[in-house]
Amino acid sequence: MAVRLRQPLIIGFIAVGILVGPVLGLVTAHEQIDLLAEMGITLLLFIVGLKLDLHLIRTMGPVALATGLGQVTFTSAFGFLIALALGFELVPALYIAIALTFSSTIIIVKLLSDKKEIDSLHGRIAVGLLIVQDIVVVLVMIALTAFGGGEGHFGRELLQVALQGAAFLAAIALLMRYMLPHLLRRLASSPELLVVFSIAWAVALAATGDALGFSKEIGAFLAGVSLGSTEYREAIGSRLTSLRDFLLLFFFISLGSEIELDLLGEQIAAGIVLSLFVLIGNPFILLAIIGVMGYRRRTGFLAGLTVAQISEFSLIFAGLGLALGHIGAETLGLITLVGLITISLSTYMILYSHALYERLAPYLGIFERDVPHPEDEGEEEVEASHVDVIIFGLGRYGSRLAECLRREEVSLLGVDFDPEAIERWRKQELPAYYGDAEDPEFPASLPLGEAKWVVSSVPDRSVNRVLLDALERQGYKGKTAVTARIPEDAEALEKAGADVVFRPYADAAERAAEVLTDSTSPR
Repeated sequence: MAVRLRQPLIIGFIAVGILVGPVLGLVTAHEQIDLLAEMGITLLLFIVGLKLDLHLIRTMGPVALATGLGQVTFTSAFGFLIALALGFELVPALYIAIALTFSSTIIIVKLLSDKKEIDSLHGRIAVGLLIVQDIVVVLVMIALTAFGGGEGHFGRELLQVALQGAAFLAAIALLMRYMLPHLLRRLASSPELLVVFSIAWAVALAATGDALGFSKEIGAFLAGVSLGSTEYREAIGSRLTSLRDFLLLFFFISLGSEIELDLLGEQIAAGIVLSLFVLIGNPFILLAIIGVMGYRRRTGFLAGLTVAQISEFSLIFAGLGLALGHIGAETLGLITLVGLITISLSTYMILYSHALYERLAPYLGIFERDVPHPEDEGEEEVEASHVDVIIFGLGRYGSRLAECLRREEVSLLGVDFDPEAIERWRKQELPAYYGDAEDPEFPASLPLGEAKWVVSSVPDRSVNRVLLDALERQGYKGKTAVTARIPEDAEALEKAGADVVFRPYADAAERAAEVLTDSTSPR
């Protein structure tokens, strides 16, 4: 039904969870469903870890730490004041405030993966701050358990977790260095065996992380990172995607089965107020933090939208507070209601993030420095007066095109939103900007005055339309070439003003036919 109504699948998953849970009461095998749900979460974080290597983690570490801790601090502070204003007592208000700070790793990563934005700059920032949030969750849970049990050993338990974490990371590092490369090389001869090992490795490290006092998510993520620097990561990730999506359905069934509808109806007014804070306040808090760090407002806005919901951890956290007697059932019901509202609405916000940005961009200038710097690192290397061709998209097609032009001694400037692609270009002594063809403001920072051609190797009609419109607004006088997969897209882009439309598959097929015709024709 969600597909037929053109709604996000996650909305359908949530509806299924509520329908078979509290509405129809069909969920009886709770332990089995919870196990499948946990495996789905494990595979999701494992696949995210596969896409990151150690260099990228080192690069994004500072911004992830700053955004993660900053967002947790400001959201909890404002949330606490709002809860007090709504009439809650001190301890329930504190629980509500902390619950509002955690964002759903599952929802965010699933949506960014579906949009193919997990490797973008805002996607990497989002994943980094989610990891920081998960660590904060672990520390808060330890504190609650220690103080709630009256043991007073919080400092000792925290030290124990820190030592266990260091030992865990050291063990993974040793395995990455001495065992995993050789083992994977042997397993790679059988794709089925490689997949089975990957699932076992993800689940094993998730269980180890859980046993050491960390979340399963952190263990699974580290399992992915440990294999992410190998040449087999793409093969592993592509084979696990369908299994991940299937298992994640059980997460939503598990979540829905635990909802008590009677508790939700009593907290509608407070739930709407707190939901609006999460949906609007959280993104602007993150936008402000990222802007202060020197990133562009577009990066801050897109990353900010990813935290516009609360997490499944928020519900677990509230449940622990209920079990310890710190809060009542009505507070748990309120947090559950906020979770349902924010997860549902933030799904649409993330899916249509670029359209939202286009509408709000004129009003977001206060969140951007006059000279944003982290995204512009290395741009001073570009000699604007010696750029003949600007190429958007440095993937296989764009890189191959650049090689051919370079042999003809054409001066080039590459543009991509993948830091790895930028680094590869710069290693070849080619100038490159970090940027996005879909950012309507980005072309203003390019040396368009001397460029004879602007080329997009991105075969997406909407992206190319945005680029063509932006170039026209900047008064670009040179020629444009864009890429299309199907004839309908090519025709639409020609009408939009493109001078040349490349059709990689059709052009290659025509060239291949010419070669075959020449080789088979009578001499």
